[in-house]
Amino acid sequence: MAFDINDILEEWLFEPGDANVRRIVGDDGQERIQVRLDLGILQMHVTGRPDGTKPFDYDSLLDYHEHILAQYKAENGSDKGFTIDEKACRSLRAEGAMYYRRFIAQFVLGDYDAVARDTMRNLRMFDFCVSYAAAEHDRDMLEQYRAYVMMMHARAKSRALLEQNKPRKALTTVQQTTKQIRELLEEQHHDAAASVELSILQTLVREIETLIPAHPRKKLYTKLQRAIADEQYEEAAALRDRLEAFDNSPH
Repeated sequence: MAFDINDILEEWLFEPGDANVRRIVGDDGQERIQVRLDLGILQMHVTGRPDGTKPFDYDSLLDYHEHILAQYKAENGSDKGFTIDEKACRSLRAEGAMYYRRFIAQFVLGDYDAVARDTMRNLRMFDFCVSYAAAEHDRDMLEQYRAYVMMMHARAKSRALLEQNKPRKALTTVQQTTKQIRELLEEQHHDAAASVELSILQTLVREIETLIPAHPRKKLYTKLQRAIADEQYEEAAALRDRLEAFDNSPH
């Protein structure tokens, strides 16, 4: 067996500043995602756990711990007293980092549904640790990343909606997440004005707004203002009549 991967690295050179992400088909016929790094290649499975393993025969460690929680609830009637130790929290964070690397690669590839799936999965893991970690530092450690993952989830969901030609739904998605992140930052006593996540979402809002057709009344009002500015008073009067009729009509 040849262990040297130099030929592969020379075939796919690392380009600083470029995406350096691709999909390939493995020897087993299944798709993989590859990320070219400066010192090698990172390869991930497209679905399931990114490294392709099944801890304790579950799709992920999070699924395994959620199963243990469900058993605990069935035996005790509630989750009161259920905790996970520091070792389990470290393992869950390490697993979450795998999903993070994959959803970044998926975003570059434009697989927005997959990004939404993996970001939601990591947010579920954050919630699990906040609820059940025995140590306070394990409950708090992931919260610094929550706003970022929420932002990436909103970007993915909105991009998928734009591909379906649903800009208004995309706008609503981004606006709702913006509100949620503002509330989160307020709870965490962080300055919303300095938030990179909010800045990215605000730019996305402006982009989406350009794709939404203007409201009929707004179009009429804009034409009226232009007619007044150009001293086209007869046209302005006609436009006022149309605006009044629009405002008095059932719509």
